[in-house]
Amino acid sequence: MDWTAYVDGYCERLAPGLWGEPLNDVTNLAFLVAAAAVWWRARGARTGRTLAVLIGLVFLASTVFHLTATRWGGAADSGFILVFVLYYAAMFPHVFLRVRLKLSWLAAPAFVALTVAMAALGGGLYLPALVGLAVFAGVLLYARDPYWTHFAIAGALFALSLAFRSIDGVVCGDFPSGTHFLWHLLNAVVLYVVSNAMISKEKAPSPT
Repeated sequence: MDWTAYVDGYCERLAPGLWGEPLNDVTNLAFLVAAAAVWWRARGARTGRTLAVLIGLVFLASTVFHLTATRWGGAADSGFILVFVLYYAAMFPHVFLRVRLKLSWLAAPAFVALTVAMAALGGGLYLPALVGLAVFAGVLLYARDPYWTHFAIAGALFALSLAFRSIDGVVCGDFPSGTHFLWHLLNAVVLYVVSNAMISKEKAPSPT
């Protein structure tokens, strides 16, 4: 596989070049804002700074991908999103359910298995993340943890962003810039919401 091959995957891009997707490039700044906000909130939470750094890496990789439009850039973009998701999945049982850290990490390979299974069934790489948010919300609702609302909101926003990502190529005729930039904006909010929920939960006093 030629990792340097040109990728024309979005409505906005019409030709190779660093500024072939200006709207997609600029809206990546939303991830940087989210990373800075999470870093600011992270004091006193062990997971917070790691989440902020991972969001920052999503910003960097996505920006590089939409600037270069290459296969390696696309792989980095998807890869860093996956790293964030796996870290969050691994920390969720520990922070929200008080599962021992060694056992909590097992959630990461479990999520990989879910992703592979759903991808094989045609569900793509991002649908498992939506399922994960629904599961997190459901588990916390069952446990009567008020943080379930954070994941319900994040899930609704992510479903909307996934829809905008899916229709990007369909709307080119009526909207030449496409809708992928809305995927960036909404996902930045999603990453902040779930990160803030984990930080807030970690800072909260343990139940006696």
